[in-house]
Amino acid sequence: MHDFNVDIEHITRVEGHGNVVIDVKAGEIRELRLDIVESPRFFEAMALGRTYKEVAHITSRICGICAVTHTTTSIKAIESALDFAPSAQTIKLRKLLLNAEFIQSHILHVYFLTAPDFFRVGSVFGMIKDNKETVLRGMRLKSLANELCALVGGRHIHPITLKIGCFSKNPERKDLIAFKEKIIKARPEIEKTVEFFKNLKTPKFERETEYISLTCPDEYALYDGNIKSSDNGEIKPADYLDRVKEFMVRHSTAKHAKANRDSYMVGALARFNNNYKHLHPRAKEVAEEIGLKHPCYNPYMNNIAQVVETVHCFEDSISLIDNLLSNGLQDEKAELTPKAGRGVGATEAPRGTLYHEHKLDDNGKITYGNYIIPTGQNLANIENDLRAMVPGILYKEKDDIILDIEMLVRAYDPCISCATHLMKVEFVNG
Repeated sequence: MHDFNVDIEHITRVEGHGNVVIDVKAGEIRELRLDIVESPRFFEAMALGRTYKEVAHITSRICGICAVTHTTTSIKAIESALDFAPSAQTIKLRKLLLNAEFIQSHILHVYFLTAPDFFRVGSVFGMIKDNKETVLRGMRLKSLANELCALVGGRHIHPITLKIGCFSKNPERKDLIAFKEKIIKARPEIEKTVEFFKNLKTPKFERETEYISLTCPDEYALYDGNIKSSDNGEIKPADYLDRVKEFMVRHSTAKHAKANRDSYMVGALARFNNNYKHLHPRAKEVAEEIGLKHPCYNPYMNNIAQVVETVHCFEDSISLIDNLLSNGLQDEKAELTPKAGRGVGATEAPRGTLYHEHKLDDNGKITYGNYIIPTGQNLANIENDLRAMVPGILYKEKDDIILDIEMLVRAYDPCISCATHLMKVEFVNG
């Protein structure tokens, strides 16, 4: 098939509204767009005039799936502006909470949003007849991660214990001990997850690109670190605008981004490529078992990288709990003095590197806000992947072409605005 036009309106099993439009004539791509048709949400404008104590509660609402990361990143930006350094205990609790969110998000994506593609069904409900236990396993693991979020963050989403400089309430020692045992008991479920995804046939496609993530010298960077590019090394988070260049395109209400090339990738695969050596040993074993080799240039394998990170986060959570228990949890208060300043927070969200920048006046009120979201950073790279992939699949039947296109977009786990809609496909031979 050398001529075709495909218009996928509202791709399903992604968070938000996105359309794919591709027009091919005589085997040549005439037009290719990933249209983002969400209305702008103006969170930067909402933050203006608010006090430094309020803003994290506002930015949390940018995303219900990544609420922990948005809250944490906003708080880190405020702490940077106020020249405040949180305690080691606070940082460990934040890392534990981030692990919970990563598990929540990754399990949601791989089990409920991408797995149906491998069975050629429209949703997870189509898997229940033949794979009921698999679906239930995904629900149990998601529930376990929800429980950890509530234990540390005060509730399942939009955490209420996270504060600038400290936590308003620490988890109880007995609850941490009990939850550690739950993770250990869940290991067989995690191993079955690995086995399930190992047996799925991931599409073969490679396109090397620039990979950007946080990096640390001594850990798999999720909470903190410098900004690393696979092309040209590291910079400090405060200098993020020296690397991340946002720009507008006519077909998207979300900004695109580029760095050293015309596009780059963030997310689980970028982190895997940049920080593989710091993965938990069991996560490295899983990567090998499941066929994820370092480095990997197949964007479809982002799903598998998420499975590997899920294993890492479970094991790292056990270590963090052990450390918190051995040191004992202390009630802490943060003495903060409002002042003018600029602060940048950079944290890994499940879908990639997240940046929050705030500027404060002398009274600690927000005079400027800038938030760069992972999905926006990936949009140009998704389009470039599609341009490289589509010519190589024109020999397939039209339904298979559409499936490959949708699977590639979904592999990036795009979070357009935390909603799911029906899809309408129009496919016309030229």
